[in-house]
This record gives sequence, structure tokens and C-alpha cells, in this order.
Amino acid sequence: MAQTVEPRRGVLWTPEHRTTTAGLLLVITLIAFENLGVATAMPTMVADLGGGALYSWPFTAFLVASVVATVLSGRICDRRGPVPSLLAGPALFLAGLLVAGLAQDMALLLAGRFLQGLGTGTLLVATQLLVAAVYTDRERPVLYAATAAAWVLPAVVGPSIAGLVTEHLGWRWVFLGLVPLVPVGVAMLAPVLRGLAGRPQGRPEVSASVPAAVAAAIGVAVLTWAAQHPSPLALGYGVAGLAALALALRRLLPPGTVTARPGVPAVVACRALLAGTFAALEAYLPLTMTAVHGYGPAQAGLPLTVTALSWSAASAVQGRHPDWRRETLVRAGFVLVGAALLLFAVVSQPWSPGWPAFVAAAVGGAGMGVAFPSLSVLLLRHSPEAERGFNTAALQLGDWVTSALAIGFGGVLLGVLASASRPGPAVAVLALTFAGVAVLGALAAGRRPRD
Repeated sequence: MAQTVEPRRGVLWTPEHRTTTAGLLLVITLIAFENLGVATAMPTMVADLGGGALYSWPFTAFLVASVVATVLSGRICDRRGPVPSLLAGPALFLAGLLVAGLAQDMALLLAGRFLQGLGTGTLLVATQLLVAAVYTDRERPVLYAATAAAWVLPAVVGPSIAGLVTEHLGWRWVFLGLVPLVPVGVAMLAPVLRGLAGRPQGRPEVSASVPAAVAAAIGVAVLTWAAQHPSPLALGYGVAGLAALALALRRLLPPGTVTARPGVPAVVACRALLAGTFAALEAYLPLTMTAVHGYGPAQAGLPLTVTALSWSAASAVQGRHPDWRRETLVRAGFVLVGAALLLFAVVSQPWSPGWPAFVAAAVGGAGMGVAFPSLSVLLLRHSPEAERGFNTAALQLGDWVTSALAIGFGGVLLGVLASASRPGPAVAVLALTFAGVAVLGALAAGRRPRD
């Protein structure tokens, strides 16, 4: 690693940055609270609206809208800068909160979740472009550490707060309670948006295809649905969805992503591989703790809390050392997540005690905490300014695709090798497979672009 040089103190809260930092963190925290709170309140809201048969659809509607909005937001940001998306994203998210919170039937709830997905996908890209425009290369690791912390608080207390709100005030306030805070976040960002408005943009050499974005959204949704409803039929339409997605990704990812060509393609590939390996751990750890080791629902979720805390702590460490070599941190992240998966394979067996799962969760979270912000730094570092929107959208899209594939692969293994009540053999194969994927990611992270 390069010799550490102390960053300028108060990077995030200097007079020129503090309002922008506060607005960014508030917006990200609201997205995180909504995302985690909805999962907690969903059983109650679906039952209240008589939509038990459509239980998965609010999640699917959100996912489809997020994928399309992410791609389109990247296209708009490259052509007109981040300001239009930073204004439209909160407006769509706010509209979605209102529609869902006031919904009287499942159709309106789905419409609200779709609008929330549009807003979230738009903001995920636009906030990254705002970071690129406002913060320097050495300041970005510090900002990414703060955004990791903004996700941790909702991860730790969000489900509990959502549960209490649902029980005592009603599920509608899971949505409506966030409404007053959205304009506050936008108001905090207003000064920097005025400064960015009218800034000339370059001419992007690549541009996302709208039909490809729609095809990708459908493909991800079909894969997710197949993973949630495993069956021979689901396998058939899951393969069809995968084929449609593969064709769409040719237009939505930087050329050379599949082969991890050095530069932006390797960064996007590493992010996708890292997201998939971690999803394999995160999605099936609670099931393993419950079915194999007899933990209750609350106890089974504790390793994920450890993951969130470890992620935030590791991200804070990398933020304090902005001159550490980012490629080295990405490789370290893959090694740590791979080690966590190997330990997870052991924990998945009945002869193992359950406590090593907490060690695996801490190690995996630390890997994500050092690698994820480093990949974001590298993406902006290697991207031409006029193509940052396209590349940021590709980064997020790769994340969603590989996560869906990892979870779907786990579902197939459960159906073929084991069952939800005895998942040990399937989880072991899943964990060992993605530990191998982590090795591939570490190799890809070591490839340097040619000067």
C-alpha cells in the first residue's frame, strides 16, 4: 500500500461541503429506512389490503422500476449532468411514499412501490455523479465511509422501528413518516445543485439503450421471481429471463466487462462478482442459523447486524487512509469475503457449532467495507467525465444481476440437493462455489490498465 498521508481534517463538514454532505447522507438514510422498513411491514400491509396472493409483487415492482431508472438516469446524467436526476429522483420517491401510504388496494400499493423504485434508481446514479462533481479523489473515500454508516443505522434499528410503527401507528406511517424529510434533503442539496446547473457536459461515446434497459429489468424480475418460487416451471422461465438479460447486458455494460478488461470493465466486473459472492452469504445465513442450528428468528438475524457494523467499521478505516492503493483493498475485500464463505460452508453443517457464523459475518462485512468504496473510487478515477453516468449505472446493474443469480442458484441447489428444512448440503455447495468466485474476483482486481 502507498504511504499514508493524513487527509485534510473535516473533509465532510468544511463550510463548502457540510450542507451537501448532510443532504446526501439524509437522502441515503431515507432510502435505506424505506427499503428495510417495507420488508418488515409487508406482511401487515398485504394482509390489510387483501393481497396475500401478490405478496412478492411489491418487491418485484420496486426492482423492475429501479433497474430501468438506474439505466435511464445514467444516460441523462451523461448528457445533462446530475441536476435533473437529483431533482426528479426525490420527487418520484416522494410521490411513491404518498401513493403507497394512502393506498386502499394492492394496485395502488404496487404503483407506489413502482414510483419508489424509479426514485431510488434515479438517485443511486445521480448521487454518485454528485460525489464526482463535488468531492476530490482523496475526499471520496471519506464520503463513502460516511454513506456506509448511513446504511448501518437503518440496518440496525430500521426493522425494529418499522415494526413498532406498524404495530402502534399503522403500516401506512412506514411510508408517510418519511414524507416530510424528503424536501429537507432536497433543500440541503439546493445550493450545490444551483452551482452545477448549466455546467457544460462532454459528448459521451457510449449510451444506454432504452429497450435494453426494459429487457434487463424484465430479466432481473423473472430471475428474482424464479428464485422466490422454485419449481420446474420456474427453472424454465428463469432460463428464458437469463437469456433476455444476457442480450440486454451487451448494451448496458462497458465492452470487456465479461473478460474483466483492465480499467472500467474490470471495476464493473469486480463489483458484480463481489456483490454476488456476498449475496450468497447474506441471503442464506439466516436460513442456516434457523434450520441447522435452531436459532429463533430474532437470533438468526443477529449475524447480519454484525455484518452491517463490521462493514461500516472497515469502511471508516479505509476512509481514514485515502492514499492506500485501491486495487489492493479490492483484492483484500475478495479474500475476506472468500474466507467468510469458507467458514460459512463449515457452519452450514450440523456438526459445526453456530457461533462461527458471527465470525464469518464480521469477516465478510469487513471485506465489503474496504472493497465497495474502493471500487467506487476506481470507477470515477478511470471513467471519462462524459461517461460516468453510463458506468455508474453499469456498476449498479451488475450488482443487482449477480445478486439475483447467486440467490437463484441457491434456490436451485435447495431444490436439487436439500430442502429449506435441511439446507446444509446445498448451502455448503453454494458457499464453496462462491468462494471460488471470490478467487476469480481477486485475480481480476489485480489487473492494471495500460498506461
